[in-house]
Amino acid sequence: MSERKELEPQDFPIETDQTALKTSDGQPIAEAKSKKLADDIAERLNEQAYREEQDCWSA
Repeated sequence: MSERKELEPQDFPIETDQTALKTSDGQPIAEAKSKKLADDIAERLNEQAYREEQDCWSA
């Protein structure tokens, strides 16, 4: 797994490959216990990143 501790805007959208969570360029960032959990985590991270981006534009 990656040594980085924080995700950067260019890492989004987060994608899944079975139980692996990966950045948009395919770098693995985490491993979940199931595909369903990986999909849920990716969806939540992507939604949060989208909200943060929208907040920047609305401020």
